[in-house]
Amino acid sequence: MPEGDTIFRTAHVLRAALVGRRVTLARAQPGPGLRRVPDLSRVVASTVTSVEARGKHLLIDFDNGLTLRTHLRMKGSWHRYRPGEPWRLPMRQATAILETAESVAVLFNAPTVELLTEADQRRSRPLRELGPDLLSRSFDADEALRRLRERDGDELGNALLDQRAVAGIGNVYKSEVAFLERMNPWAPVAAFDDHQLRGALRTARRLLQANTRGGARVTTGSTARGEGLWVYGRSGRPCRRCGTLIRSARQGELARLTYWCPRCQAAPT
Repeated sequence: MPEGDTIFRTAHVLRAALVGRRVTLARAQPGPGLRRVPDLSRVVASTVTSVEARGKHLLIDFDNGLTLRTHLRMKGSWHRYRPGEPWRLPMRQATAILETAESVAVLFNAPTVELLTEADQRRSRPLRELGPDLLSRSFDADEALRRLRERDGDELGNALLDQRAVAGIGNVYKSEVAFLERMNPWAPVAAFDDHQLRGALRTARRLLQANTRGGARVTTGSTARGEGLWVYGRSGRPCRRCGTLIRSARQGELARLTYWCPRCQAAPT
C-alpha cells in the first residue's frame, strides 16, 4: 500500500500538471475493485484549484466547489502523460481520467474514487476521522499522542497503522519506526510511556519527510541496493545492529506483515 510519502509526491506531480488548468475531459469507469463510479463529467469546463495529499488520501479541488477524493489502497497509482502519449498501463485498468489541453492524469487500479461537495467532505467518515497528518506543516503531535493513548490496548504495530490515530504511516514505516525506536510492535501501546511514543512520532515524521523527494525508500541512510531498510522485507536475514535473524509475522485484522528484531525489540518487561 502506498504510504504518506508516496501520496505527497503524487500530489506534487499532479499539482504541477493540473492546477490552474481547465478540464476538457473527465470520466470514471468500472475497474478492478471500484464499486461506485462517480459522474466526473460534472467537473468538465471547471478549473483545478488545488491538489492536496491528506494522509493516504489525494484530494483534487475544482473551482465549481467539487473535490475528487481518491485512495490508492494496495495497487492504485496516478500517472501523468502528455496529450497523445502512450499509457504505460492498459485502458481497462484506468478508473479515472482527467484531461486538460496540456496534460492527462490517469488513475489506475484504485478502489476509491469519489466526487464530493463541501458538505460531502464534512460528512465523509474517512476524512472526518483522519488523524493528524505526519507530513502536514501543522502536524499536531499532542493530538496524535492523545489518539494513540486512546488505543492503549492495541498492539503498537496496529496502532501505528491506524489512520484515525496518525495519518501517513504504512506497513514499511510501521516496522522501520518500531525498530529504530527499539519498540516491540506486538506490545500494547500501554507498555510505552509518552516519551517513547513521541519519539516514534518524531521518527516517523522524519522518515516520511526524508522520502518525499522520490527514489527508493531509505531509512538506514544508505542508498546502496538492498541496504536501504533496517528490517522491512528482511525476514530470516541478520539484523544490521546485532546479527540476530529478523522475524516476520502477520498482524491485525488485515494480516499485514510486521518485521522486527527479537533482540533489539524485546518485549517490555
